[in-house]
Amino acid sequence: MKADVMPPQKSPVQPPGLHGELMAHAAGLPNDELFAQMIASQTAGIGALPPCLGLDEKDFSALLTTHFPGVQLVVRCSEDDADPRALERDDVLGLLLEHRAHKNMSEQWMAEIVTDACMASDHLWQDLGLWSREYLSRLMKQNFPALAAKNVHDMKWKKFLYKQLCEQEGINACRAPSCEYCADYLNCFGPEE
Repeated sequence: MKADVMPPQKSPVQPPGLHGELMAHAAGLPNDELFAQMIASQTAGIGALPPCLGLDEKDFSALLTTHFPGVQLVVRCSEDDADPRALERDDVLGLLLEHRAHKNMSEQWMAEIVTDACMASDHLWQDLGLWSREYLSRLMKQNFPALAAKNVHDMKWKKFLYKQLCEQEGINACRAPSCEYCADYLNCFGPEE
């Protein structure tokens, strides 16, 4: 099956058809719903993920076989171009992999996909093509539970990940001694609508 591509939309909505077909073939694994949303959104031009969710063809094919056996999806994966943010990408990926749950291979794929989405400019749940921030919170808790547990104040996920990287390097980029006093508080903790 080849999905038609619609013009990009800012906020993810439920694309009809493909999500339902993917879920009809779901293997009953924890990340099935999350991957189905991402794939359906990406093929509909929603979110910031490239074809194959940024994975190479071999990994994307393995993801489909693992999570949606029997689904035939024709997607051309994008070529690896020189990435000016390669060091940043490596840091984000390393952070996620360091905190993975170690339950299945899906966590590796999820770390790579989330890393790719972190390079985009919108809220992380929107860049991933998820249908709400709640799905992103589920993704983080399922795949990276130790990292998710550190987000005790419900900071926006992309900001939280970068804050973790800064703390690892001993960098305090905040202008106030604590988040409660910072003028940018709502940018980090406010709603993501």
